[in-house]
Amino acid sequence: MTRVLYSLCGKDETRPFSPHCWKVSLALAHKGLDYVERPYPFTAIPTIEDGFSKTVPILRDGDRLVRDSFDIALYLEETYPDHPTLFGGEGGKALSRFVESFSQMILHMPVTKMAIMHIHDMLDEGDQAYFRQSRLERLGKSIEEVAAEGEAERAAFAARLEPVRRTLHFQPYLGGERPLFADYILFGALQWMRVTAGTPPLAEDDSVMQWFERCLDLYDGLGRRVTAA
Repeated sequence: MTRVLYSLCGKDETRPFSPHCWKVSLALAHKGLDYVERPYPFTAIPTIEDGFSKTVPILRDGDRLVRDSFDIALYLEETYPDHPTLFGGEGGKALSRFVESFSQMILHMPVTKMAIMHIHDMLDEGDQAYFRQSRLERLGKSIEEVAAEGEAERAAFAARLEPVRRTLHFQPYLGGERPLFADYILFGALQWMRVTAGTPPLAEDDSVMQWFERCLDLYDGLGRRVTAA
């Protein structure tokens, strides 16, 4: 059986960049499950599996199709209970929901502002037109206007991660002594920036940056298979 993860790329399919797809890549590796990754550009996503989902990630596992990164993680936990746990129980699921909210509400927009022009430049012409229009509709501004706010976000980015920094004072991962899906959620946001716009603006001795480096090294350096922009 070939397990397939459908993910997002630009012109270069060797550089998948979606934060949500990176969560699933690490979740699959955590579970020790083999898979093939098939990255698609934005405008080709509606063609995947006969239009199963408007967004990626999508996981095909035998006859099963699952969309949404959190739903995929829950599916993997339920379907492969004898493999290493992604949550460590109900508390870990609750932690992951919190981290997902923190990541999307506190980090995703700053990363968008810092990375948006870089992402545009990674796309082919058709996807560039789609990206411009869809971001104008979603954000109410042109991508150039959004990118103009990027330098201010860069200066403030480290401070946004202070709750994570304080947590890592007590433990090496958000999940405790070992990473859990909560770690992969936050990793996905920083990896999104790393692949599209370069290394996150954090000092080398920042505990969050040291945590990120540990996550990049997980599973034989899975996160490092794509170099920083």
